[in-house]
Amino acid sequence: MEARASGTVSRTVRHLAFGAAPGSASREVDRYLETAASSTLYHRPAWVSVVEESFGHKTFYLACGDGDGAVRGVLPLVHMKSRIFGNFLVSMPFFNYGGVCAEDEDGRSRLVEEAVRIARDAGASHIEFRQEAPLPNGFPAKTTKVSMRLPLPASAEELMRSFPSKLRSQIRRPGKEGMTARVGGVEDLDAFYEVFAVNMRRLGTPVLPRRFFAAIFRHFPDETRICSVYRGGVPVASGFLIGFKERLEIPWASSLSEYNRYSPNMLLYWTCLEFACDRGYRVYDFGRSTAGEMTYRFKEQWGAEPLQLHWHYWLDEGRSMPDLSPGNPKYRLAIAVWKRLPLAATKILGPRVVRNIP
Repeated sequence: MEARASGTVSRTVRHLAFGAAPGSASREVDRYLETAASSTLYHRPAWVSVVEESFGHKTFYLACGDGDGAVRGVLPLVHMKSRIFGNFLVSMPFFNYGGVCAEDEDGRSRLVEEAVRIARDAGASHIEFRQEAPLPNGFPAKTTKVSMRLPLPASAEELMRSFPSKLRSQIRRPGKEGMTARVGGVEDLDAFYEVFAVNMRRLGTPVLPRRFFAAIFRHFPDETRICSVYRGGVPVASGFLIGFKERLEIPWASSLSEYNRYSPNMLLYWTCLEFACDRGYRVYDFGRSTAGEMTYRFKEQWGAEPLQLHWHYWLDEGRSMPDLSPGNPKYRLAIAVWKRLPLAATKILGPRVVRNIP
């Protein structure tokens, strides 16, 4: 796209492509993201590679800058297209964050304009921008989701002392029931995935493929960990941890319902929080929730506070905001059927379905 005048600064947008080995463009973007106020881990170039390798979707990585060639903003995009769920773009699917990351309004506008051009060329019905801060451009937004975040003290001991006595007692209970927890790496992926797959079937939700999580470890070995809780050597709860700058996030966590009476989730989350404090993270991100629902209340008891998320939409003419959530009544029957499928079948069929659900 050609530059245009806008006050004292005019941004230009370019499409970046990243091969198997990081190049100068990837390093340039990563340097920008380390200091950009609105950057998240999911703005890093390697995430488009994770999505391409795991699902085969076409991806775009837009970067804007000024005359000196330095990066001043980015926007990763994934094109998702299927007969069942439609034709659209998302930044970023499968994750809680993404969207436009830019230093100024001109940069944001130019990135959005190029995204809309791509969408129109692809015949897409909409673009979903998963923003932490709202886009000041008038696009409609969904604000039903919040991110639950807990500021962390300098030590796990200090954090434990800050909890009410009831919460401390709940944290200790799983240990009294013979449960243990550990934080590991890719060697614990099988334990995580088995618990995750069982839990997704219980919820009636197609499971993400194991290769997706393996790809995350390949591209982000230093930022990724798995925390698991065991009873008698059997994994009964597990969470996937991803760190970026001062924040540690747990985007996926699951437990086996038959062990709920032993409260493995309490030990799981405490072990994650302890790890976060020990590694010097300043914020723990419990992931997204809907205000007032059960998961929201669970996270709230740890002292986490909600941060409003803004998922903005560019809509093609005549279109309305999409609803691909499990709460949509038209998916009720499919969810009920999915819960009854054998676990082995959900592991085979789930990845084929979920690749098109952002």
